[in-house]
Amino acid sequence: MLQDCPFYAALWLCPCLIHRSGLRFQEARLRDAGCEVIRAERVSGTSRDGRDELARIMEFLHAGDELVVVKLDRLGRSTRDVLNLVHELEAKGAALTVLEPAFSTKDAAGPILVTVLGMVAEMERRFIRERQQAGIEAAKAKGVYRGRKPSVPVEKVRHMREAGHGPTAIAKALGISRMSVHRVLSGQE
Repeated sequence: MLQDCPFYAALWLCPCLIHRSGLRFQEARLRDAGCEVIRAERVSGTSRDGRDELARIMEFLHAGDELVVVKLDRLGRSTRDVLNLVHELEAKGAALTVLEPAFSTKDAAGPILVTVLGMVAEMERRFIRERQQAGIEAAKAKGVYRGRKPSVPVEKVRHMREAGHGPTAIAKALGISRMSVHRVLSGQE
């Protein structure tokens, strides 16, 4: 499938929840597909922010190259981000190849499948968030959900303010941001 390409680029994106066996499986799939360069990052695909490996490989790709991913949701869960990536690839003369289900943007149906599967991945992400929120609300109703432990020592902030310290001094002394100090002092926390 990829043998005609002068360069094979593979992006192996691994959400943090995948077990090691899942990581090995993805790498094996990419190697079996003929990928010579495999880059991996353990980040969420919900946004392009913080996706350093993706940025590097996008800079490296040239005309005739292929970006190969095992599944489209490894590339991103936002339809807009995925479509922007495909647009950038097309502008460079490169292509996107997805192994499961097998398609490429070099084919006539490829761009349509990217759009449809990108929308499905985004919808799936929304469903996950909705289920998570419903679970949190149910736990709160039962009195078992308390949220995460506070990271800002609210009482220390208030005590230091009463002692005459300014927000910057409080933030430095406690190792927190000034914004956190201002939130406490304004009653938001």
